[in-house]
Amino acid sequence: MAALNHSYVSKIIWMLEASLFDAVSGLARLFPIDSVSGFGGWLFRVLGPLTSANRVADRNLRIAFPEAGDAEINRLLRAQWIELGRSLAEFLVLDRVVADTSRLRVDGEALLAAIAAGEGPVVFISGHFSCFELMPAAIIRAGVKCQITYRAMNNPYVDASVRKNRFRYGVRLFAPKGLEGARELMRGLQRGESVALMNDQKFNGGVAAPLFGHIAHTAPGPATFALRFGIPIQPMSVQRVGPGARFKLIVHDQIHLADTGDREADIEAGVRQINAFIEDRVRARPTEWFWVHRRWPSEEYRKS
Repeated sequence: MAALNHSYVSKIIWMLEASLFDAVSGLARLFPIDSVSGFGGWLFRVLGPLTSANRVADRNLRIAFPEAGDAEINRLLRAQWIELGRSLAEFLVLDRVVADTSRLRVDGEALLAAIAAGEGPVVFISGHFSCFELMPAAIIRAGVKCQITYRAMNNPYVDASVRKNRFRYGVRLFAPKGLEGARELMRGLQRGESVALMNDQKFNGGVAAPLFGHIAHTAPGPATFALRFGIPIQPMSVQRVGPGARFKLIVHDQIHLADTGDREADIEAGVRQINAFIEDRVRARPTEWFWVHRRWPSEEYRKS
């Protein structure tokens, strides 16, 4: 009976959270895009420092930039809260951002077109840079057949609303779970479809590879798929290029992994190249990364 009551209470809470999300989404859609973006930045600049995530972001910045003084860390901390707030608010109206061609410039559009025309499949990889949801939108808009992955939210009702929002700009997502999820991605690759994965968050049991000079456990999936099918890794990133919701999406040079026959070593080398790509992008635009995630091992966060 206690377990039943707990399940019932959890369901009620989930439904209330989903109702709040839907209400906020509906309200946001009444306002201009840049107003929504600006409000999100202001709100997170005010509220973000009051949360426990602020300590995580502060520690992450100090891990990544040990040479930076307190003043610089505090500047980056404030700026990343504004960027995070803008990006989350922009998600609520992202279909309008995508529909306004003046708001998104794609560097490397020809490469996407070539992949769509038959030079694929590829393994798309990226990180949580700025308004990162624009990347799957650009892949789909270019006509690339692609299995675009994401991590399903804990609240299934909010998850359904989020998927509905993404559907507005043409993105249908796949949340791979366990071995069967990996097999489904491989079946997509066998059909000639590309796959797209975010590869910048902690993956327990993953490959231990350096990121900013510290070991970071990283998912081996992109490197594994690329080596198994003999296809390139296609990195992408997003940059904010204006004070409002205007962006540049960059299709970077492809990464071709060496296949020496030592699969474990080749996967590790691939993960190291991916981490190096992520680090380069973060160093170039440090305020536009998702700093509130515990990217490194737990012991790094117990250090003073």
